[in-house]
Amino acid sequence: MNDLTVGPDEATKLRDTVVDQLLADGTIVLPDVEAVMRKVARHQFLPRVSLETAYDPYIAVVTKQDERGNALSSVSAPQIQAMMLEQAQIRPGMKVLEIGSGGLNAAYVAELVGPEGAVTTVDIDPEVTERAARLLVENGYSRVRVVTADAAEPIAGLGQVDVIMVTAGAWDIASAWRSQLKPGGRLVVPLRLCGLTRSIAFTRVGDRLESESAQICGFVPMQGSSAHQEELHLVTGTPEIGLQFDDGLPADVSTLEDAARTPRVELRTGVTIGRRESPDTLQMHLAITLPGFCIMTVDPDLDTGIVAPVDKRGCLAAVEEGNFAYLTTRRTEDNKHVEFEVHALGPEAQAFAEKIAELLRGWACDRRGGPSPEFRVYPAGTPDDQVPGDRVIHKVHSQISISWPSA
Repeated sequence: MNDLTVGPDEATKLRDTVVDQLLADGTIVLPDVEAVMRKVARHQFLPRVSLETAYDPYIAVVTKQDERGNALSSVSAPQIQAMMLEQAQIRPGMKVLEIGSGGLNAAYVAELVGPEGAVTTVDIDPEVTERAARLLVENGYSRVRVVTADAAEPIAGLGQVDVIMVTAGAWDIASAWRSQLKPGGRLVVPLRLCGLTRSIAFTRVGDRLESESAQICGFVPMQGSSAHQEELHLVTGTPEIGLQFDDGLPADVSTLEDAARTPRVELRTGVTIGRRESPDTLQMHLAITLPGFCIMTVDPDLDTGIVAPVDKRGCLAAVEEGNFAYLTTRRTEDNKHVEFEVHALGPEAQAFAEKIAELLRGWACDRRGGPSPEFRVYPAGTPDDQVPGDRVIHKVHSQISISWPSA
């Protein structure tokens, strides 16, 4: 619980400290975003957590879990909220749809659009919308319209809006989002592609969406008709080694149990990265160029040493013709960088490891420090010759092309 003996001056001081830090690290640039994040009392939308937790710049607060402890709803960290508000470029008088309710982000948006604008926030869970509606009214934002509905379908009475902000992880772009967005309007959505999530700001251009920015993020996944489950392959038949595929299992995964019985090849790549350097473009480079790209997780309680220890959140991996490989790192002597290693198992492990190592070196030469790839979203069924890109991902309601801008 928030300490009721703590005065408003302390909460204001903490809020200003957060905003000062986000200004310093470049997350906040727009003066309007700075102003609303200083004004709105974040802790009032998180009544069951401490002030220190509420105002930690990089911590999200889970507000609802399922029986297994998986997050169903959360309030994003200040850094993520500021980042997405910057991407949305909301101005006074705009009409905005928020998908995924928590109350706090809708309050920020209400401040940005002002009295001449309109905000609708939608969530599929009535418990979430009841909480959001109550908190919004209690904090003076009764003009925000709160709707309980599956936001993958058109929202009754909404019409077209200037901005759609999606605050839940999406695997696909619902047709309703494109149709409800005005020409030239912006969609900001945490979109999952090849198992990687990026908050992408799109602009509607005719029937397609074109990206303007993309940032690494993580979100509670969408529920309802647009929900999508990754497919998990257990290499040894137990949860010891799991390979998560975003768009279906490759045809040859059944042979990976044999690969797990082969000696492990460990190949140093010579590619190093600063310990604080973002892996954004490296991740997308591998996801685009490796058809069998996936995420590998290891259960530490079942670990028998088949693979080397990896981050508990998982690591980048890939499969190819009965072989599988993954990335790991080792610290360099200066302790300021890490070097990538490729570990591989299978009948052609050495060749597969060398292939991936060359892709890393290609990234270091051609992509490192450069812009993120560009994303375009076309309606499902668009002829392939009208969807250019280095890779095209076919989803239920859309086709998403990914391409690197010219150097």
